[in-house]
Amino acid sequence: MERRRSTAGAPGARTRLRWRTRHVVGVVAVALGGMGTAACAAPSSGSAAPGAGTTVWLCRPGLADDPCTDSLRTTVVSTDRVTSVSTPVPSPSSARFACFYVYGTVSTETSTNADLAVQAAEVDSAAAQGAPFAPVCQVYAPVYRQVTLADLAAHPDLDLGPAERVTAYDSIRSGFEDFVDHELGDRPFIVIGDSQGAAMLDLLLERFVDGDPGLRARLVTAILLGGNVEVPPGRLEGGTFRHIPACDAPGETGCVIAYSSFPSVPPADSLFGRAGQGVSLQSGQTARTGLQVLCVNPAALAEGTAPLDAAFPTLGKIATPWVAYPGLYTATCEHAQGASWLNVTRTPGSLAKGPVLTEEGGAGFGYHVWDLFLAKDDLVRDVAAAEATWSRRH
Repeated sequence: MERRRSTAGAPGARTRLRWRTRHVVGVVAVALGGMGTAACAAPSSGSAAPGAGTTVWLCRPGLADDPCTDSLRTTVVSTDRVTSVSTPVPSPSSARFACFYVYGTVSTETSTNADLAVQAAEVDSAAAQGAPFAPVCQVYAPVYRQVTLADLAAHPDLDLGPAERVTAYDSIRSGFEDFVDHELGDRPFIVIGDSQGAAMLDLLLERFVDGDPGLRARLVTAILLGGNVEVPPGRLEGGTFRHIPACDAPGETGCVIAYSSFPSVPPADSLFGRAGQGVSLQSGQTARTGLQVLCVNPAALAEGTAPLDAAFPTLGKIATPWVAYPGLYTATCEHAQGASWLNVTRTPGSLAKGPVLTEEGGAGFGYHVWDLFLAKDDLVRDVAAAEATWSRRH
């Protein structure tokens, strides 16, 4: 399938463009349930995988101008404001593992569901959320017919009509089947999703992996951010998934890391952190009693409070595409008033400035737009630790 390539600029540059643009239009985009977009850049395109039907790959090994291979060169700012520069690159074992990434709500098309054209918004999201995992796996990301920002504007509670949800799911299901049948081979895999992307992965894992012992055994870990994975109170599994538990130890495999970050208790009408409402509805989870939203602290899988290793795309004032602030924020999972969330606060005594966290979109969204960035390096380390366990056992 023919698709046009991005003219948004060099790798790093387009990440900075997306970050800068999101802070101009971010409140509108985030308030509709997804990442901000760089709508001013030109559309992009590429090709379908050989023998893979109609799948259009946004990220795939060997794809020209793959945004999931953008530069990760990072300025690291310590809590006492000492700076250094690091350049994460793929590890020798990264090709042994495949990551399936599903982006959140970014489409600026005016239709109910997006088409399969690769737009700047999808490219920018992949550069910001898919590329960070390139050092530990080969990243694959299909374009899918997601519910657009325009349609979410008409459904601010995320209670969408069945037709648009089915269209989005069927599209990403096709991409996942193609990934398993034509790209994965016999490798172990990781899934990564944000917001609507995480909700789609909730469904994919429940329908294709949870009940398949062979495929489930090859799941290294699942990172599902802002997707409302649900469990019975006090349990690690049994809600969204019957056999895929929450991660509760470093290096554990076959488990889920999921959270929604807030500065305090999510309000009663929150779209994240409360079972049976908001983003839960995108994956058909409607029960409001007997379940709670899963929270796994990416910096402390065995529970407890821990400093986060945050990293953000830069605004262009820093020479590197990324800037990291290890230890600038601290997080712990909290459960209160029917909500479960990753409570994030600034670490006392830090001299580093870093971004001022805001609840873009309102209190019901919390720090949703920051979910991945707040724990970027923790999440990559979690995947690497799980891969190390996998390699020892196989």
